[in-house]
Amino acid sequence: MELNELTITQALKGLKEKKFSAVELARTCLARIKKVEPKINAFITVCEKKALNQAQKADKARQQGSQSPLLGIPIAVKDIFSTSGIKTTAGSKVLANYLPVYDATTVKKLKEAGAVIIGKTNLDAWAHGSSGENSDFGLTKNPWDLSRVPGGSSSGSAAAVAADMCLAATGTDTGGSIRLPAAFCGVVGLKPTYGRVSRYGVVAMASSLDAVGHLAKNVTDAAIILNITAGKDLLDATTPPRAVPDYSQNINQPIRDLKIGLPKEYFIKGLNSKIKQSLVVALAKMEKLGAKISEISLPHTKYALAVYYIIQPSEVSSNLGRYDGIRYGFPRNKFTDEAKRRIMLGTYTLSAGYYEAYYLQAMKVRTLIKKDFEDAFKKVDLIITPVSPDLPFKLGEKVDNPLKMYLSDIFTSTANLAGVPALSLPVGLVDNLPVGMQIIGPQFAESLILQAGFACEKAINLCQEKPKL
Repeated sequence: MELNELTITQALKGLKEKKFSAVELARTCLARIKKVEPKINAFITVCEKKALNQAQKADKARQQGSQSPLLGIPIAVKDIFSTSGIKTTAGSKVLANYLPVYDATTVKKLKEAGAVIIGKTNLDAWAHGSSGENSDFGLTKNPWDLSRVPGGSSSGSAAAVAADMCLAATGTDTGGSIRLPAAFCGVVGLKPTYGRVSRYGVVAMASSLDAVGHLAKNVTDAAIILNITAGKDLLDATTPPRAVPDYSQNINQPIRDLKIGLPKEYFIKGLNSKIKQSLVVALAKMEKLGAKISEISLPHTKYALAVYYIIQPSEVSSNLGRYDGIRYGFPRNKFTDEAKRRIMLGTYTLSAGYYEAYYLQAMKVRTLIKKDFEDAFKKVDLIITPVSPDLPFKLGEKVDNPLKMYLSDIFTSTANLAGVPALSLPVGLVDNLPVGMQIIGPQFAESLILQAGFACEKAINLCQEKPKL
């Protein structure tokens, strides 16, 4: 096994036992990037010199007895996180030359934990997209099949982790932008509870929906990263003063008597039958471990996508208003079609005469969707659903049909509307393409969804098959 193929847990063990150095680990990841990046286009910026310099410092710190939890671990950062001295574009040419003077809180925490920032990953411009095809710096391809999309908007992060170009990557999730690419690329993707991880220093898309999370090679690694990134931040008023547990401490606890709900609204006619079968197999294994599975209902689910695509463009139009060419980068004529589409939709929705008819009504239904989840979690501990109704689609297949593209968020946007945590877990391959299962929990129940994810991951015991690049 090459060093870049290791999980964070394996790499930390090897570094501690001096089987290899942080510099060797970084060099192996950089070599992998050079080899496969031309095929995938997962990165906008590769930080070779900075990464090797950080790795050298990590090796020196380890020799001096440092026990930093991510010391020497190469991590990629979605190019929507502000990084001091490293170009931050949000996937848009509006910010093509923007060089921040500060780090986003998540980046700051990762650096303080000893992580090596290997590069900035590609994304749908401004995080507007479900496919990775909307970047102003070229589309990203799925490592499992280069003719297919990797999912979006955290497309580069998912592809980079799946192709072993880094050991983990940060992402943002507004309506499924971590979970969908995680499912399409066969990695673990975690969207924490709204406010659990600081959004400070992250280019805003839709402020009441945005969640900062990450993509990793397994559930344990996802827990390790959340230990570092979660918590109160005085620079982000939406982060509550709530203690951060050790998410990896009880991850291997049994799931005996865990009550799991399957919402009937998610297992619909349009769901790919092979995806459904993969979930059935995974659920049967969880049942064997003692989990109690029952059907539940989330009755307002049918309105979720419409609600999401009223609230999200409204907040997008507000957030993108600051990009006037005076404070940042280039003027607005650099906005591409998808950004313009969302700005126009949002501005229309918020305009006089339409605010009450659309936005206000959508906010009322959002409250009902949130209540659906609250009521469900009085009966069950967790909810399990598909991540996507279909397998990764072909590049260009939905580019000219925005409504069809927006349907990609049908199973994921509800968690953002309700502000609850959700995990995307690979549960098999169908036609040599990954399938993801979504585990949703009550607010701040990340420990529980990681515990269930770990049990399922262990029970399925997927062979460590990698994309053939």
